[in-house]
Amino acid sequence: MLVAMLKTLRPHQWIKNVFVFAPVVFAQEADTVSLLTRSISAVLVFCIAAGAVYTLNDNVDVEKGRDHPVKKNRPIASGRLPVRIAAAYMAFLFAISVAGAVFLGIPFTLIAVAYIIQNLGYSFWLKNIVYVDVTCIASGFLFRVLAGCFAAEVVPSFWLLVCTFLLALFLALGKRRGELKAGLEAPRHRSVLKSYAPRTVTVLMYVVAVLTAAAYTAWTLAPHTQEFFETRWFVATVPFVLFGLVRFTMIVNKRLEGQSPTEAMLRDWPFILNIVLWSALTLALIYFY
Repeated sequence: MLVAMLKTLRPHQWIKNVFVFAPVVFAQEADTVSLLTRSISAVLVFCIAAGAVYTLNDNVDVEKGRDHPVKKNRPIASGRLPVRIAAAYMAFLFAISVAGAVFLGIPFTLIAVAYIIQNLGYSFWLKNIVYVDVTCIASGFLFRVLAGCFAAEVVPSFWLLVCTFLLALFLALGKRRGELKAGLEAPRHRSVLKSYAPRTVTVLMYVVAVLTAAAYTAWTLAPHTQEFFETRWFVATVPFVLFGLVRFTMIVNKRLEGQSPTEAMLRDWPFILNIVLWSALTLALIYFY
């Protein structure tokens, strides 16, 4: 039972909460112990809250999950974690995440609660509205960044928010495009897919990819960026961003046999290596240049 409860939290998805760290890193405050500690605490809060959200989604979609080639193996869909116990577990996780958020201040708590409310709306209603669903997914990453700002007590960066939203929207559209590759079976697993046109989703994904690359490049060339970090070399990280966008598009275009493109992305070694190289160069420019 304990193993099933842990798997329901989907620990492999907690990598998304690295966005909570972004503000303290780009504010050049990651070497300030007190702010780093608050950021780590914020990540933990969002891991618990995200786990509660995953538990909620699996509970709500338990019947569809049992009919899915991959999701049928999840603890709730497979029956290893009974629905009633999962519901109580979910409520406990939500309560713990809110209680933990309170220790990081009112602004952070409001963002955490807003994240939870949005996901409640997504699970019961918004996920069934075409394009609103992917916007909600992208907004979830904005909540993470804003939470990181309030936790680290730094001012939200316009470029950080824009780049985060566009990147998250690109990934969400890619996920929907990958799901649509299941053809006629897709709407049975996710009803909103019947309202999506594969060609339109593909075009939108490419448009958002271009906008993401343009926004990131604009940030690297912005006078404020060069003055704040005292370097003009952030433009050297642009090729890594371009490679990441192209590589994810290649992953989406593969036949994934029911696997989510975003999950396949985290198992693709060229993609992972690219992230490591981008991270190393970015951190070097921020803290060691």
